[in-house]
Amino acid sequence: MISSTPNRHSRASARIDVPQATQPEHSTVQAGPATNTPAAPQVGARTISCVIPCFNEAANLRNLLPLLEDILWATHMRWEIIVVDDGSTDDTAAVAQAWCELSGFRCISLSRNFGKEAALTAGLAAAHGDAVVLLDGDLQHSPQLIHAMVAQWVAGAEVVYAVREARNDESRFKRIGSRLFYSFVNSSDRFEVPRDAGDFRLMDRKVVDALMSLPERSRFMKGLYAWVGFRAVALPYTPAPRAEGTSTFNARRLLNLAIDGLTAFTTWPLRMVSVAGLMLAVPAFAYGAYVALDHVLFGNAVSGWTTIVVSLMFFIGIQMISTGIVGEYIARIYEEVKGRPLYVVRREHGSGLEAGQP
Repeated sequence: MISSTPNRHSRASARIDVPQATQPEHSTVQAGPATNTPAAPQVGARTISCVIPCFNEAANLRNLLPLLEDILWATHMRWEIIVVDDGSTDDTAAVAQAWCELSGFRCISLSRNFGKEAALTAGLAAAHGDAVVLLDGDLQHSPQLIHAMVAQWVAGAEVVYAVREARNDESRFKRIGSRLFYSFVNSSDRFEVPRDAGDFRLMDRKVVDALMSLPERSRFMKGLYAWVGFRAVALPYTPAPRAEGTSTFNARRLLNLAIDGLTAFTTWPLRMVSVAGLMLAVPAFAYGAYVALDHVLFGNAVSGWTTIVVSLMFFIGIQMISTGIVGEYIARIYEEVKGRPLYVVRREHGSGLEAGQP
């Protein structure tokens, strides 16, 4: 069953049966359908999928899903909304499953928390639309921008990605870290990861298929979006404040994501180790030759026990850091050769766009 099959009156009847636990208690968004009946999409019209990765976003979903439904009806395209529950410990799955009583809504519950990159991949694998929109479930990615994204897509763009206009709401440390990260990851001349662009984007079906054909399991999605290429258009926006709850994306997870991105798309850390080794080895060799000649020619005693100990500690430290950098790359190889799946689906609910449907 597809989202365009029932009319708005049948959806209104179905909405009444949504369990009370899924209704917003203090919401500024109308939970029920609009009173005016939207024009039904034409047979053979374009299709669009919306993928929402969620971790403990029950309160926000109660506001987001009715808003997103009305926006998708206004596009006059056949649509589906896919909520990927990434092992939430609240009632995120229950809220999404209640909406799955209506056609066009799907909920994919993963067996545990696999991380946002895996949840995004699960949603992309399940999406069947001619275009796929990725957005977060915390309402910081405004669904209203979908209209502008669709307009750019219809005009010929294959990727439309949202770019933050400013980062004034972030700490100075985070802004500096972000600048350093993009400078490092874009040190390669092969492609460039857009600065201040996140996962909020619309992608054409050919772009989604290209992403899903990539075999790696350590998936840094922002890098993969840039790597596959295609004609991309930037759409400036300012993220709204988080509607409910607090973000679980802390500094440690950001650091791990940055390391994943650097090791997945650059080799300059390995080259830096080689350069540092060369820069330290040449002076050390020259100094050793000087000490030996001084002792042979002039008979000066070799002294400097403290200097030797400090030098040894310094070089051993450099060696351990270098080994750690190499180890990060070896760890990525280890993850790849194990061949474990990116995620495990515990259960699915609902019906959306069916593959191959005209």
